[in-house]
Amino acid sequence: MAAKFGVPPEGEKIRSLVEERLVQARDENGAKVTVEWRGQQKHLDVISMPAQMLYFNPDTHRIRAQRTLDADRNRALEEEPWSEAGQGYLYDLLRCKPSNPDQTDPDYTSLLDELDDFGQKEPGIVTPDGILVDGNTRCAALRELGVKDIRVAVLPSDTSRGDINAVELALQLRRDKRRDYSYINRLIAVEDELVAGRREDDIARAFNIKTRTLRQDRWVYQLINDAIDRSDTGIGVSLRLVDFEDHQEKLRELHRDCTKLAETDVDAAEKLKESRLAMVVLNYPKTSVRLAESDFHARYLDERLPAELRPAAQEPAAVSIPGLPGVAVADATAAVKAIRALTDALLQAKAAAQAGDKLPPSVVSEADALIKTARTTFDVAVKMAGQNAQLQKRQIAVPERLTDAADYVNQCAAEFAEAKAKLALDQDAFDDALITLRVSLARLARQAGRTFSTPGDGVAWLLNAAKDNA
Repeated sequence: MAAKFGVPPEGEKIRSLVEERLVQARDENGAKVTVEWRGQQKHLDVISMPAQMLYFNPDTHRIRAQRTLDADRNRALEEEPWSEAGQGYLYDLLRCKPSNPDQTDPDYTSLLDELDDFGQKEPGIVTPDGILVDGNTRCAALRELGVKDIRVAVLPSDTSRGDINAVELALQLRRDKRRDYSYINRLIAVEDELVAGRREDDIARAFNIKTRTLRQDRWVYQLINDAIDRSDTGIGVSLRLVDFEDHQEKLRELHRDCTKLAETDVDAAEKLKESRLAMVVLNYPKTSVRLAESDFHARYLDERLPAELRPAAQEPAAVSIPGLPGVAVADATAAVKAIRALTDALLQAKAAAQAGDKLPPSVVSEADALIKTARTTFDVAVKMAGQNAQLQKRQIAVPERLTDAADYVNQCAAEFAEAKAKLALDQDAFDDALITLRVSLARLARQAGRTFSTPGDGVAWLLNAAKDNA
């Protein structure tokens, strides 16, 4: 990362106008904005600048994931960030929905309405050369509304690229009325901080999260990047970071369940991970994804897979351990490889299905048909898994209710003794409550008597208690 940004084409002209207006602002003792600046608080003067004159920040994390959607425009942005083409791309991305760049972000529309009705409330922040550090989206909205000027606070003259990123991140983490980073862009921001040399616990503190949560997010980010690599069709298309934008909760739950299971059974954890990743690709809701346990593929899916989704049988291969000649371990079981191969096929099909005009129509159509076939097959498996989950839930519901009742009776015994000691026991109410309990136990005993032909000790006690009190 360069120490400083290159000066934009109009940088000197902007700097001259900024200095002129800063003098006026200081003379009038105008408004100020306070920011974190190199470890301390710094008060910045606020001025008005022509909105069309300022430059969008090419490094803003708000649209980092979305930048890669159009390789040609992104390349132009990287090569000439201050050009009309590069700045035009940023302008388009700032207004789009993070998970679907073909749509306008509802938050951006709300910002437009607010600015149109009430004007600009919070100033942005700009470098002396006219690079927007905070307020990129506000500037885009003001331009769209035809508003001539934008209010901005001005950073010191020696502002570096690192300073710009640090200020932007600090402002984002204030959690005020600023438009939040999208999930994927926040993951990218965390990784950038780590690459810059910051410690995990320092970054977690800056993002107001626990270190455990930061590590969870890093695991998810690695999983997403791995899935993107695996989705590469070999013909120039793959999935994109934004394709995982709406799956935050599913992926966090996947991390939780996968890491917990890996403590006792690594193979089972891999099976669970691959099955759930496949369901994320097929866009199942969170409640359905949860149904995919480690046995989901073998128990509900395998026998239903059509030929086009059934991978060839794969045997485990030996992997050499670096530094230990002659020592090798199996890389994965055949079962894990089979599930992984299915997930790979779905990842690649999803990438091809949404490739648009980047691939021949016949290839796109074939991939789309494969995704639809997979969805139909998974629908049956999910239904079967859901029915089994409901059955298990009903099976454990009855004993759990009794266990809860026992806890309440134990608590009652403790409170009975306390009430008695304080002479606060309502004996009549207690007697009435016991009669209600007796009626309830008698009703339960009738149900149990019709069900168990050879009752165990607990059921026998219940039947005898009900008989004695009949």
